[in-house]
Amino acid sequence: MAKRTSRWNCPDEWSEWSQWLSAVLHARNRWRLPVLLVGILFGTGRRTVTSWLRANAISTDYDDYYYFFAGAGRTSKSVATQLVILVLKTLPLSERVLSVIDDSPTKRYGPKVEGADIHRNSTPGPADQTYLYGHIWATISLALRHFLWGAIGPPLRAMVYVRRQTMKSIPRHRLWKFATKLQLAARPVEWIVPILKNAVKMVWIVVDGGYTKRPFLRRVLMLERVTVVGRLRKDAALRQLPRSLKPGQRRPRGRPSKYGRQRISLAKRAGQPGGWQSIECTWYNKNATKTTKPLWSPMRP
Repeated sequence: MAKRTSRWNCPDEWSEWSQWLSAVLHARNRWRLPVLLVGILFGTGRRTVTSWLRANAISTDYDDYYYFFAGAGRTSKSVATQLVILVLKTLPLSERVLSVIDDSPTKRYGPKVEGADIHRNSTPGPADQTYLYGHIWATISLALRHFLWGAIGPPLRAMVYVRRQTMKSIPRHRLWKFATKLQLAARPVEWIVPILKNAVKMVWIVVDGGYTKRPFLRRVLMLERVTVVGRLRKDAALRQLPRSLKPGQRRPRGRPSKYGRQRISLAKRAGQPGGWQSIECTWYNKNATKTTKPLWSPMRP
């Protein structure tokens, strides 16, 4: 009795998107990317290339896919650019595009994984694991709200971070240069802002307190149509804005001051009972009420 097999075809939109992403790759091997994307979609277990190939039942020329994956990684910037353009064409985004930058850890196994080291685990889970062995990726994600799943953040591009002490284990022919996580986080912002600027979009970048520092903010704030939203430390050195000149008033000699003379203390601002207000927000996909206090009142000049 002949064995019956079933054949499944991808939806037309998925096929078009896959072909669009692979258009920047070499014509000889670009057909392999849609196959890998299906494996990423249906792969189970550890998030490795082996699990993706196993989901597609690829066993004969699996080594060719490994070589292709390495070449596609070298052109990840072009593929990510195609992805951003596809998102702009597909999703009805508003004038303001909200992006999030954070460092995401990925666990790896084995002592000879290139670039891997012991890092602090930002998501310890039930085991309360403080550290993990693997890679750290400075990732830029697009903040969206799904009608079923709530707030989601699909990643657009990631930059791997290698510690300075781990640079000795990387061969010199890799031509790898050390960069801090703050420097790596600025690169995807400098990459995505011109793309969104051509689409007449305002870019809002949300970061945590670890990225509100000079190496990151100096490079990002030099770009146009960019607003950075972050969290300040409680001991941050804040000052009021410098006094503006009145019409007809002559500017004094010397370099114009960048900061005002009066210093703002966050601890004292938080200790005052007045000015607090309650806002409704979505916190971990649940509606919650949070108490906040603006640093400056909207009615003040």
